[in-house]
Amino acid sequence: MSKYAFIKHVRFFGLVATAIAAVHPASVIAAGVSAGTLIQSTATATYTAGTMNGSVQSNTLSVKVDELLDVAVSSLSGSTTTIGSNQVVLTYAVTNTGNGDEAFNIHVDPAVAGNQFDAVVQAIAIDSNGNNAYDAGVDLQLTNHNATPSIAPDGMVRIFVVVSLPASASDMQTSSVQLSAEAVTGSGSAGTAYAGQGTSSTDAVVGASGALAFANNDLLASLAVVTLTKSANIVDPFGGTQPVPGAIVTYIITAAVSGTGQAEGLQIADVIPTGTTYQNGTLKLEGASLSDASDSDAGNASASGVNVNLGTIAGGTNQTVKFDVKIN
Repeated sequence: MSKYAFIKHVRFFGLVATAIAAVHPASVIAAGVSAGTLIQSTATATYTAGTMNGSVQSNTLSVKVDELLDVAVSSLSGSTTTIGSNQVVLTYAVTNTGNGDEAFNIHVDPAVAGNQFDAVVQAIAIDSNGNNAYDAGVDLQLTNHNATPSIAPDGMVRIFVVVSLPASASDMQTSSVQLSAEAVTGSGSAGTAYAGQGTSSTDAVVGASGALAFANNDLLASLAVVTLTKSANIVDPFGGTQPVPGAIVTYIITAAVSGTGQAEGLQIADVIPTGTTYQNGTLKLEGASLSDASDSDAGNASASGVNVNLGTIAGGTNQTVKFDVKIN
């Protein structure tokens, strides 16, 4: 038995026996009588001959229903998924709308025409435990272009595609990721027949979908850009602003975060310039004093330099750090 024949005849009960109503499109209905069903019919004729009434039956005609190859694919992730520095999970539904058990080859394409960036595919998986959420290490992993387990008529499997942004992506760029499903038995124009390859050794006949369907999930990049500017105010010992020995220099460092995303783990560090001495207790963040020690607040300072941990900062936000040094 071939690999695909084996896949086709092994039911994956944990996947296809789940309740479908919550996510199954109402218009998607499996096609008619189950493949392999034997339809039998016998004709009867009645007659009168003289004083005798008689009846006669024809031979019994048996027709085994062929397998119809049909599939539907839909997006379950909503209109657009925002993606930033963290990977996101896109969800698709693959429904067997044919009348026989069938496996489907899955192809994920992140390079859809018109994309402003192409997402990086990190993983493809089937919702093995039926909880509607991606569980790494639990859900059945698929390799691109490989087949699902066999799906019963009108059965649905939920497929997760985990993607991340490429380094080249910019804020507010858009993209699509396409998932297609193709019957393992074959696809083609409606009416194309695959002799003896259907359920119960019937013929398999391609249905209206061509036994190939796809759906897109759209992405919107949400990123942040950080710019850093540094300025100084000088107060000399004579009440002026000249940088002479003994003058106090206040450094002002501003981190400006732009874009629709957020900057994570943002830190500002600065080295105390040669020829100057850090003035203890002058480190501030947004006007609030920070201790010089490495403790529970965001900053620390010493004779060698200052460091302030800003954490996660949303786009459209500025954060300002100040500290003083004295010119030696």
